[in-house]
Amino acid sequence: MTFDHLHRTGFGGTPINAPSLDDTRAAARRIKDVAVRPPLIPRRSYSGAQPDILLKPETLQPVTSFKIRGAYNWAASLTDEQRSRGLSTVSAGNTAQALAYAAILVGAHSRSRLPETTPRVKIKAIEAYGMEPILMPGDELFDWMLSAGWKDEPYTYLHPWIEPLMVAGSATVGLEIHEDFPDVDTVFVSVGGGGLICGVGSALKVLNPHVRIVAVQPQACAPLSASVAAGGPVWIDPQPTLCDGLGVPLVTDEMWPLLRSVVDDTVTVSEEQVANAIRRLAVDNKLVVEGAGAASLAAALATPVSRRGRSVCILSGGSIDSDKLAAIVGGS
Repeated sequence: MTFDHLHRTGFGGTPINAPSLDDTRAAARRIKDVAVRPPLIPRRSYSGAQPDILLKPETLQPVTSFKIRGAYNWAASLTDEQRSRGLSTVSAGNTAQALAYAAILVGAHSRSRLPETTPRVKIKAIEAYGMEPILMPGDELFDWMLSAGWKDEPYTYLHPWIEPLMVAGSATVGLEIHEDFPDVDTVFVSVGGGGLICGVGSALKVLNPHVRIVAVQPQACAPLSASVAAGGPVWIDPQPTLCDGLGVPLVTDEMWPLLRSVVDDTVTVSEEQVANAIRRLAVDNKLVVEGAGAASLAAALATPVSRRGRSVCILSGGSIDSDKLAAIVGGS
């Protein structure tokens, strides 16, 4: 079967704009009673050295990922009529969990399209929140997205990457990092669709123009690095990875301009480096972090201190199968 999406990298939408600081602060006020504000905590290494890596554990959010920030910011901004139609999205798992949780809070039904490869732990969480999961083959899912299939969606649709209120919610992570650590030199951010790094980078670049924003992707699925090398958005052939939350095989035309404006460097990490970061976070910091969230620390650990300076790693999510976590930790 031939899918139209293989011949394009966007759906003809308008490139997203950076959220303003006013938008970001409005989002922070809107979500303050729903999302928690995780502190910056030092990475424990037991080496006796001064900590030079601070962790922003978004795993402590009610749905174990940063996604609740944008999902609730969006859901709380809808009209009663929009909520009455139900809420829907497309997700690798974490956006769906966040929207399901937000839907409960605003009194709406919810459903999400997900790839068939979504980890069972994420599907179970989605169902526990009362959301209907709609599993689809990956190619069909991307074809639906890039052909703007959501325009025929009877539910009110949350685009996981380009919705301005979603990006503004993500930007609150950057706002908090600046307020807690204004002298940070480098922030490492895992990249899937790009909404988190676009939001975080937009906020931090205004507040601290000298900060370096580093985009992190697994070697097995690194479309941003490939797009930078090609000079524009491209598709890549993704391989299996521990970072299932980063399994987006393209950079879209709509995300590309803002990504280029806020990202200073792109790096990739191996599966071994990601597993080691998951293990170290569990053993040393007692934090349960999925591959997509641990990739940021994996990148920081692989970067010389002389190059990265005082660093923050955003641990974006913590939905990892218990068997997978046990196998990784047991390999220490």
